[in-house]
Amino acid sequence: MENAAVNEISKLKSQKEQLKKVSEEFESLFISKMLEVMDKTVERDEGAFGLGGGDYLKNFKSYFHMELGREMASNDRTSFGFAKQIYQQMEKYVKDDKTGEII
Repeated sequence: MENAAVNEISKLKSQKEQLKKVSEEFESLFISKMLEVMDKTVERDEGAFGLGGGDYLKNFKSYFHMELGREMASNDRTSFGFAKQIYQQMEKYVKDDKTGEII
């Protein structure tokens, strides 16, 4: 995760909100890595999305994959559903915001 994402998560007061955000970040990282690996399978003449090669593109693609992963993970229609599953599995180990007890 990026430092900005970690800082944003640590500012959330509720542990359940933190868990939700971490789950979403995990899914976005997974999708971003998948896109990166998929892009490596494309011939370098054109590259993914019809873009040519070059040093500029090499630097840009990692940011492009990361942002595309975030957008896909945050949209209900394109999400893989990992964040939802992780949240549902892990929320039982998080303290309740009102009582402070693990449910």
